[in-house]
Amino acid sequence: MSSASSMVDWDLAGRTARRLAGPGPRTTRQDAAAVVRELHEAAAVAVAHVERLTGMTAVPGGALPEVAVVDRPGWVDANARGMAALLDPLVDALAERTGSRPGALATAIGSRVTGVQAGGVLAFLSSRVLGQYEVFGTGGRLLLVAPNIVATEQKLGVDPSDFRLWVCLHEVTHQLQFTAVPWLRPYLESQIEEFVEATDLTTDVLRERLQDVLRGLTDAVRGDDGESEGLMALIKDPRQRAVLDRITAVMSLVEGHAEYVMDGVGPDVVPTVRTLRKRFAQRRKGRGPIDRVLRRLLGLEQKMKQYADGRVFVGGVIDRAGMDGFNQVWARPENLPLIEELTAPERWVERVLGRPAIPA
Repeated sequence: MSSASSMVDWDLAGRTARRLAGPGPRTTRQDAAAVVRELHEAAAVAVAHVERLTGMTAVPGGALPEVAVVDRPGWVDANARGMAALLDPLVDALAERTGSRPGALATAIGSRVTGVQAGGVLAFLSSRVLGQYEVFGTGGRLLLVAPNIVATEQKLGVDPSDFRLWVCLHEVTHQLQFTAVPWLRPYLESQIEEFVEATDLTTDVLRERLQDVLRGLTDAVRGDDGESEGLMALIKDPRQRAVLDRITAVMSLVEGHAEYVMDGVGPDVVPTVRTLRKRFAQRRKGRGPIDRVLRRLLGLEQKMKQYADGRVFVGGVIDRAGMDGFNQVWARPENLPLIEELTAPERWVERVLGRPAIPA
């Protein structure tokens, strides 16, 4: 999985995460099989609801998503592969461009340190993530983490069938975004490549800073909310900061869109949707563990205190311009929101749609 020049030993990261991750709630083999079967069915049912609400279609005929219902080690393996597929070629390109390829010993030692650190973060997230659409790596699959879904529905005391469909609505929305908008994934990849091209650090210095970032993430996992620059510590070039703003904006958009959809289907589809949202919001209250890690990673505590959930942007645009107006965001990369528009959707309406926004 890891190349010779890998910044992170992803094989070690995966082994570390699998060793540290708990197994999840106890269940019988029969009950586990029933959960897997229902999650596959819910993902298939979710497609029509998502397409109806969004007005988007992935492909003619509405192809069903490829679904993988996994346990925590399965999620770890998929994400370690995905991160390696995304980052290793970029690190190789950086080494070639800067002529700073380190020796074999330095690479082995450094990548093992970051591998252990990354494994700790993956282990933590593997017990919290409910589902995920794989954008990078193998790409194209919906991952549904069965033990986490069961554990969460038990903890919240909600209807299991409603909750499972609700989670699938969120993940199927992500699948629709990246299949109905064919330029979206290449756009993200180009932004990451541009970020690397603007980097003048040697691979050794980059690895040292990455280790600092991973240490900060470990602190966030343990509940330390102290301020940290996160990835911003790696960024000195203004071009890189501009790229990070664009990546943050588009990821906020796709997440906010998915949240809007999972709530917008209404009680005719998910009868207890209002209860689900209320109890799920209480679970996140005071900032949830994943949010803490992501904010620490992006340096949002210090750099982007004005950052708002993409749900604010999506709901604000739809209130002012309707779903058809909002869907112009997917027409071309230039229509993606600027980071400052996340908290001012009326500015996006005026810039992209060319008309004054009707007050929400």
